Amino acid sequence: MNLVARLNRNTSKTGPVPVGSAKVINTEVVDHYFEIKTRIHDRLIDIIDLSLLETLSETEVRLEIAKVAEGLLWDEFQNAPLNLAERKRMLAEVQDEVIGLGPLEPYIKDPTVNDILVNGYNQVYVERSGKLELTPARFKDNDHLRKIIDRIVSMVGRRIDESQPLCDARLLDGSRVNAIIPPLAIDGPSLSIRKFSKDPLEVSDLINFNSLTQQMADLMEGIVKAQLNVLISGGTGSGKTTLLNCLSRNIPEDERIVTIEDAAELQLKQDHVVRLETRPANIEGKGEIGQRELVKNCLRMRPDRIIVGEVRSSEALDMLQAMNTGHDGSLTTVHANAPRDALMRLETMVSMAGLNLSPISMKRYISSAIDVIIQATRMVDGTRKVISIQEVTGMEGEMITMQEIFAYEQTNVSSEGKVEGYFTARGIRPKFAQKLERMGHVFPADMFDVAPQSRNER
Repeated sequence: MNLVARLNRNTSKTGPVPVGSAKVINTEVVDHYFEIKTRIHDRLIDIIDLSLLETLSETEVRLEIAKVAEGLLWDEFQNAPLNLAERKRMLAEVQDEVIGLGPLEPYIKDPTVNDILVNGYNQVYVERSGKLELTPARFKDNDHLRKIIDRIVSMVGRRIDESQPLCDARLLDGSRVNAIIPPLAIDGPSLSIRKFSKDPLEVSDLINFNSLTQQMADLMEGIVKAQLNVLISGGTGSGKTTLLNCLSRNIPEDERIVTIEDAAELQLKQDHVVRLETRPANIEGKGEIGQRELVKNCLRMRPDRIIVGEVRSSEALDMLQAMNTGHDGSLTTVHANAPRDALMRLETMVSMAGLNLSPISMKRYISSAIDVIIQATRMVDGTRKVISIQEVTGMEGEMITMQEIFAYEQTNVSSEGKVEGYFTARGIRPKFAQKLERMGHVFPADMFDVAPQSRNER
């Protein structure tokens, strides 16, 4: 029985379904198009057999929904002031409501949107070019939003309910999703989506965006090819994962790469890649497999490179052990506002492993494992920049020593709110430059000279 037949049977038994009054976003100006779409969707949900959707392909479901919705549109709104293009658009949006992500679907498909932030059923923000914008999108109510959240988490075999009211998941295209519901979310369900770019940024794109310079890109290419261990540090939304993707492009094709992530979002282009992802506990609270177990397991998988999407806890110890025991060229990221803060966070996370290491031993272990720290930052105008590349040079007393090779110096903020500044070398030739030269990466003699702007400032 198709959806149209189901519709006929429902209406013959129970009579026409009453159409409720639609809520509007602006109390002064009634959005007639939104009103019609909401009423059509409400009737559609009431009269179709949702269990039947599981037995049909997506194409068949969309065709059947279009037939039913078009019939409702003709029966209920014969005099509606909608042209052909608007009717087609409305049918597509109603289809998204049933099998897509509803009001969020246009922003999922919009390549200019980086983040979608749902604060409640009637407040949806998106981020474009580093700036947040309030959108006209809204859900019917909290139940409508909760259904969309349930649809997202069920796609990847995860769950969210009162016993586990928060969840990290991902869409089928790899976009990262975080959802949290009452009782933890006081004002109703909340949803955050970090979109997964179908066409990932390359180093050339970052240079064009003035996120770094060609000299910095050349140095980072040599660092990866020379198998130095790299820690990418930065705050939320600073571009750590994008930078990690760009660095991974320099890993040779003949090396075996194992990636470990909480929610898979890395986009490696090599062929010899094994991707691992953590698993949450089941409904009985059992079966959880975290990043630490995956790091331990990947050491038995003969990796040439280990890439951990982000270290957050005790897996930092196992990651450092891998870096210190022959798995050179490993890459990972960490949340921190500065390179020195990143080292302090590593010390904290290593201590979470429960080993009775003295502070000095812990610092020596970290300094011997990490070779380079790259700091990414999201500036006040929304732009993202690599503001520091530092080499870890060892220990001096009880302090891990570092030297800065490249940096970004902010000089001003323009009247339009744009950050002004320049990239500069610090006049220091890194100790690993000799290793890079032995690997065939010879840099110009003046590459590490202080920029003229910096001299003038002084």
